[in-house]
Amino acid sequence: MHRTKNDLPEAARTKVVELLDARLAETLDLYTQAKQAHWNVKGPNFIALHELFDKVAGAALEYVDEVAERAVQLGGVAHGTARMAAGRSTLAEYPDVADGRAHVEALAARLAAYGKLVRNAIDESGKLGDADTADLFTEISRGVDKWLWFVEAHVQAER
Repeated sequence: MHRTKNDLPEAARTKVVELLDARLAETLDLYTQAKQAHWNVKGPNFIALHELFDKVAGAALEYVDEVAERAVQLGGVAHGTARMAAGRSTLAEYPDVADGRAHVEALAARLAAYGKLVRNAIDESGKLGDADTADLFTEISRGVDKWLWFVEAHVQAER
């Protein structure tokens, strides 16, 4: 940990940085998985899904920056290379699919899993006394829920 005048106790900052770093790996993974869907989607809804998946990726990239910067603000180090993220992410590997519906299902599953991790991070950072990090994760959670809604809406009428 780097020295900082941040008044959170160092023990709490250390644990929050570990939490942020874990979520950073998954956030980077979510970003690349959304781009995988964006690049490879095929089918009659191609343009709508292609553009939606790119917006999801763009939002995830914003979350990446916010999560990484919060870790550094607390005196930590952001471990954000592709190799670091790949080795630490708990998200399921993205399937090799082309059909639009298959991409919708795959990306929705990743968004839902990531949303659960973020909601857990809200609680964990709150228990550690870091309301600011809990607030950051709350903001991300609201965004992920919105993107999950947008993605799932493509298949909900069929159920």
